[in-house]
Amino acid sequence: MMTDFLLLAQTNNGEGTLTPLLYLGAAVLFILGLKQLSSPRTARRGNMLASGGMLIAIVVTLIDNDITNWGTVIAGLLVGGTIGALLAIRVKMTSMPELVAAFNGFGGVASALVALAEIERTDALFEIETGVVVALSLAIGSITFSGSFVAFGKLNGSLPGQPILLPGGKIINALLALGAVAVSVWAIAADDAVAYWIVVAIALVLGVLAVIPIGGADMPVVISLLNSFSGVAAAMAGFVISNSALIIGGALVGAAGMILTLQMAEAMNRTIANVLFSGFGAVTGGPVSTGDKPVKSATPDDVAIALSYAENVIVVPGYGLAVAQAQHAVRELATLLEEKGVNVDYAIHPVAGRMPGHMNVLLAEADVPYDQLLDLDQSNPRFGQTDVVLIIGANDVVNPSAREDETSPIYGMPILDVDYASTVVVIKRSLSPGFAGIDNPLFYLDNTMMFFSDGKAAVESVIGAMANV
Repeated sequence: MMTDFLLLAQTNNGEGTLTPLLYLGAAVLFILGLKQLSSPRTARRGNMLASGGMLIAIVVTLIDNDITNWGTVIAGLLVGGTIGALLAIRVKMTSMPELVAAFNGFGGVASALVALAEIERTDALFEIETGVVVALSLAIGSITFSGSFVAFGKLNGSLPGQPILLPGGKIINALLALGAVAVSVWAIAADDAVAYWIVVAIALVLGVLAVIPIGGADMPVVISLLNSFSGVAAAMAGFVISNSALIIGGALVGAAGMILTLQMAEAMNRTIANVLFSGFGAVTGGPVSTGDKPVKSATPDDVAIALSYAENVIVVPGYGLAVAQAQHAVRELATLLEEKGVNVDYAIHPVAGRMPGHMNVLLAEADVPYDQLLDLDQSNPRFGQTDVVLIIGANDVVNPSAREDETSPIYGMPILDVDYASTVVVIKRSLSPGFAGIDNPLFYLDNTMMFFSDGKAAVESVIGAMANV
């Protein structure tokens, strides 16, 4: 049986029939998996389908190319699978954004390595069309690799989260991009392997310099864009080695990543160019003067009373919730409120957190029901009928300046209209600004109570106070 399968799977100069069908099946699984990733309810099944499709594509590719050293292949699968499983089990939810950034980087460098291996195999003797996709795979893969690990550093704190603006940075980046194109043309025209390596070096530097000036508030868009780049690099690598499964898989990742990037940029009322080149948030780092603006400070008892006597409560999570790892405490608080007959929902802004879907992942870990997670369009019509909005660690995405102040740098950005609720409780360590570096008028409204504390400690203290209500 195995011999018959091997004979059918081999192309034998185009005479085989099973290989194209298996690649088609893998592609179908990729598409079905991607479709199911769009919903938290089906995301796990979608992952399994896409993983199964990739396994089929890998096995068929190995058989199709007469790879006989199966011991090495299986050892590689075991090592890689073990590392992946350990990372998935041990990574904290707060560290998920940098893990995603690292995966993007590894995907980019893998595509570049495929192109480099092909250069070594052929001594860079390519037709023009092949030379072009080799150069693209090297350039895009290398930019993705270095840029992703700069994003990784910004997310885990080893690099400053605010933009690092270099003198003449945009001009330098433009010159590097032009240099990469020029050297690529030289490499293709001269069949010069060394020139391809120079393309790699330039692209690595460009990836670093392109991401360094981008602030932490824009990291969700950057991660999504780099994910798209990793898919495009994979598709280019597929063209290099004439592998249809790699082309299809890479194209799907590239397209899905770009669609998500555009949607997230739209959610901030900004263009991708503005995200990449504006240095948005560069003024952060120092306190914002609030003058004599009064704020209403709340105690755990105040918050417990407001929540207990409400009919409808909406929780707005932000990055502060992730940092405090308060998701389980929030879930416990919601359970207590539901036992009192209070309706509890969660409003998720598209760019809350540090990666696409960050808040959804955190709340899913705490077993928050999926039907309680409301997106921007679902939650905004409800705030006017909401008794209490509980904000934990969110700032810029609830700033009314985006709606009312035409001079604000975030003016026009769709926000969660939390100020329309009867009472707003903001859990925050201080009145310091968010990543946009601007003050938030929400903190000084008559219907706002400020609870100055760590997110987890604050929620736990409210849970304790509810016993006396």
